[in-house]
Amino acid sequence: MEKFNPSLLKELYEPSAGSHKGQNGKLLVIGGSKLFHAASLWALKISSRIVDMVFYSSVTENNEIVQKAKREFGDGIVVKRSQIDSYAEEADCILIGPGLPRFEGQEEGDDDTKTLTESLLKKYPHKKWVIDGGSLQTIDPKFIPKNAILTPHRKEFEKLFKVKSQKSKVDEEYVQEMAKKYNCIILLKGKEDIVCSPTECVRIIGGNAGMTKGGTGDVLAGLVAALYCKNDAFLSACAGSYINKKAGEKLFEKVGYYFNSSDLADEIPKVMRHLIIK
Repeated sequence: MEKFNPSLLKELYEPSAGSHKGQNGKLLVIGGSKLFHAASLWALKISSRIVDMVFYSSVTENNEIVQKAKREFGDGIVVKRSQIDSYAEEADCILIGPGLPRFEGQEEGDDDTKTLTESLLKKYPHKKWVIDGGSLQTIDPKFIPKNAILTPHRKEFEKLFKVKSQKSKVDEEYVQEMAKKYNCIILLKGKEDIVCSPTECVRIIGGNAGMTKGGTGDVLAGLVAALYCKNDAFLSACAGSYINKKAGEKLFEKVGYYFNSSDLADEIPKVMRHLIIK
């Protein structure tokens, strides 16, 4: 399996000097719960620095947190779960799952993740989708839309596709097989990420043990979804993985392993400036 070629980052979309608000990407983020309130906020934090607008939909408590943080949120709009349909069509991409409850994490007032996710995937199969977290752990894979990006870690991958794998070589075979079967892009997170489309696979190395902290996967999901707004699926998944790992390496140079997911979200734009701007 080939390694990702970082020169491909130069192919990523860049805003033109004469562009207007909304032309450089609109992302809908659906996530968060009473138990997992921070996950969707990390995805929001990074994506709002890349695209022009982020429509953020969570439970009432999280929506209120974002309303108070509007100065950082910029052009974003807080969307009640009952208003999702009003923004789904307008968004260039929809990220669903970060912080949505699994069955064991369900609390009174939370949405049923399986029902919410599958109903939206069925209703908007033509949209660009990034599926993460709780959604990956509860849905039936038959609802995966064409060209959706999935961002599972190994256990989520095995649960979603009902497979067991131990060796990295077997993982590669399974990832390629499932990407072909469901016509999607799979970003399998790990010490070395594996990204497969139905026709090609790459391995992305880098990062460090500081990135095992909670929330780094949510940052990655937000980054990938933001990139997917204006780029193709495979490039978005590969670039998101590569940039995320490089940001972790830069933080390691400064503070060793002692950084968190908010630090990672803050570092990514600096890394992108050096890697992408032509």
